Amino acid sequence: MSLDPPPYLGSLQNNIRQRPIPWDGAARAGTITEDQLAKIRAVDKVKKEQRKQVVEGDLDGYRILFVGKPGIPGVLESASKRSDVVQYILVLLSDLLEGVPALAKALFKDPDPYQHLLPLLARSNNSEDPIPLLTSTVLTTLMANSRDESPATAHALPLVLSYLCGLVKNSNDAGLQDIAVMGYSSLLYGRSCRQLFWKQRSETVAPLIEVLQKAAGIGGESSASLWSGNTTTRSGGFEGLSGGVGLQLLYHVLLVLWQLSFEAEDVGDDLNDEYDIVLLYTQLLRLSPKEKTTRLLLSTLYNLLEANPSTLLPTAVLARLPALLQNVGGRHLTDPDLLEDLERLKEMLEEYQKTKTTFDEYVAEVQSGHLRWSPPHRHQVFWAENSRKILEFENGEIPRKLADIMKKPWENDKAVLAIACNDVGCLVREVPEKRYQLEKLGLKTRIMELMQDSDENVRWESLRALGGWLKYSFESN
Repeated sequence: MSLDPPPYLGSLQNNIRQRPIPWDGAARAGTITEDQLAKIRAVDKVKKEQRKQVVEGDLDGYRILFVGKPGIPGVLESASKRSDVVQYILVLLSDLLEGVPALAKALFKDPDPYQHLLPLLARSNNSEDPIPLLTSTVLTTLMANSRDESPATAHALPLVLSYLCGLVKNSNDAGLQDIAVMGYSSLLYGRSCRQLFWKQRSETVAPLIEVLQKAAGIGGESSASLWSGNTTTRSGGFEGLSGGVGLQLLYHVLLVLWQLSFEAEDVGDDLNDEYDIVLLYTQLLRLSPKEKTTRLLLSTLYNLLEANPSTLLPTAVLARLPALLQNVGGRHLTDPDLLEDLERLKEMLEEYQKTKTTFDEYVAEVQSGHLRWSPPHRHQVFWAENSRKILEFENGEIPRKLADIMKKPWENDKAVLAIACNDVGCLVREVPEKRYQLEKLGLKTRIMELMQDSDENVRWESLRALGGWLKYSFESN
């Protein structure tokens, strides 16, 4: 997948290409050898086709130029003290890797072509020093074009990912963030790379999710604001955000997560558990102003739901994705892949909704970790018919999940606590002989604590729930 380089990187590389380097002086000083100089001049400032012919005609020679061989250091090693030469060579190597695909594989005739590149990633903490950034570009291009999966690449890839994640997390510069995200995209070419990317998700995926949350207009309490419907929808979509998320950066972040979604069977459930991806993507789809972002959102959702139907389809229904897809279908869309994914998603959700029951809806809502006043909570017949089933489902999974939900303070969405109290009270009322099961989970103690909560509705629901406990306690005595 070839993408044009970000403007910031392209400008930096052009400036370096245009700098005059005193090559003859560098050779006389022993910074580079005469043989290295000859090879550099043969491909420097010449037409692309001529450059390609020269390199393809001497792949071993250019491999030795850049990575060396026993007894002969490569040019990056021999010129390491000349920052201007190192910068120029890095840009030249990047150009050659892009223009001469065979060079990338040729470099791997050396057992470790990364040996003198990786130290350059950590060469400087000075954000103005371009060498680490230029090195990361060389490394991502080398890995992507060679499709290499050797032990050397397995060692180098986590280091490159960590460097790129620093650009995403620590930079207020959207240009640098975009370079990093495009680097990610280049690296996710195979399953082992995607699995490693996921393994480092606290570094790699989490900052990308933060970018998407910012684009969706939500903060750290993403689940609370989205499930409760308290987000502010901007009519202008993603463009011109005060948070600085431009359409290009957004598209590239979505592209990376789409690539990751090809491992949906392995990562889908955790991606949703840790980042509420289905809910977040539903909100982004609601706002998406361009076909290219809509296409990636729909395709990623399809990959995730198709690979994890039992866990993610219920969440998609709770997030009101089916109704939104009808709305999306009313937009003027022309992309055939987008339209195909839209129809496949609709069919998948319609088929699921034909078979699901109110009990399934309730279980899915509790498993999502967020409660809202959906119909089952206030429906007396639902509790009369399903309370025992709820307590017995998966050896008591639902009461345990309710206990987990109630442990949180929910400062931004107190309704969750009120609903949980309501549900526990209904279970005690309908199956009083099982109240000790709930007490062992700490639910009675937590409900008593919530009688002192600052929210009036929480206090009222906790009082009602405790009333059921007291009623049956007195009756049993």
